[in-house]
Amino acid sequence: MKNDKINRKGFVFKEYKAPSQTPFEKLFDIFKELITHTSGDFDEAIDWLRELDKEYKLTTEDYTIDDFIEDLKAKGYIKEEIKPDGTNGTAITAKTERAIRQAALDQIFGKIKRSGSGNHKSKGVGAGDEHTGDFRNYQFGDALDKVSMTESLRNAQINNGIDDFNLTEDDLVVEETMHKSQMSTVLMIDISHSMILYGEDRITPAKKVAMALAELITTRYPKDTLDILVFGNDAWPIKIADLPYLQVGPYHTNTVAGLQLAMDLLRRKRNTNKQIFMITDGKPSCLQMPDGTYYKNSVGLDEDIINKCYGMAQQARKLHIPITTFMIAQDPYLMQFVKAFTQANQGKAFYTGLKGLGEMIFEDYETNRKKRIKG
Repeated sequence: MKNDKINRKGFVFKEYKAPSQTPFEKLFDIFKELITHTSGDFDEAIDWLRELDKEYKLTTEDYTIDDFIEDLKAKGYIKEEIKPDGTNGTAITAKTERAIRQAALDQIFGKIKRSGSGNHKSKGVGAGDEHTGDFRNYQFGDALDKVSMTESLRNAQINNGIDDFNLTEDDLVVEETMHKSQMSTVLMIDISHSMILYGEDRITPAKKVAMALAELITTRYPKDTLDILVFGNDAWPIKIADLPYLQVGPYHTNTVAGLQLAMDLLRRKRNTNKQIFMITDGKPSCLQMPDGTYYKNSVGLDEDIINKCYGMAQQARKLHIPITTFMIAQDPYLMQFVKAFTQANQGKAFYTGLKGLGEMIFEDYETNRKKRIKG
């Protein structure tokens, strides 16, 4: 009996083979990670790279760390500069800053499927310019360029037959489209001293998230805006290019100053959709008084300070600016404060460690960009 050929589907398991990398590419991946941890200090990053080389044999006689440094220069990743003390030194270039941001994006959001330049979809369908794949019957007033000719001709053939072909209004169908909107986001990063206390580096993951979010928005959603600010005793905006060099200071946590600046930045935006992301690990412990002095209290939750925070949350709510707080701490009394703060704003809060911080922020950004916040 003749055996018919059968198409079988299934999984084929093979031995994993790491992607082929040149000696430069292998070292460059490690260098980008080190330069982030050292806040842009090239000499310190190379010292760490040499130590890793001694322990893990990263180089060979044919390609050494010195060869790698020469390649960095030749490829435009580093440059010679005069340090503030007048001595010669080496610094990373804008090309390296971009490579670090891209590495952060790949590391945190590596599973994202890249698509064309993005815009934010609203929940409602109707007259828009982004196709959804869904169809509905034609209604008076629908633009003719929205009519799906393929589906309409198909309906005409089914309804009237091929021999007596006739296309009527009842045959016409329109493909649904989504309204596009733009999002303005302010990312607040806590740089108070507690971000490096207790032997845990919390500022580096926060920097990576900021760099990844910046790279995501500028490449995938170029019509959106992202402002980044840091807050300690005071708050001030920083440029995306400043992120690799960001360091923690000997500061308390002036959450009110950060929120004030964030809302000031968003007031200048014409977009309807606005939001604030706040990454913090500590309790509010500082206020600037009208005379310019600072009121500080690190013991427990100071009633005057937290009431000011609640007031800022309510003010943002009136401006239709939701605040999403990413709390890198799980002390019960701090969680209670964040809960009350979130209720005052009607925003959201995530109580998280450092491991899932990036994924949470991305998922929340993607969720919020599908909403249309009415101003």
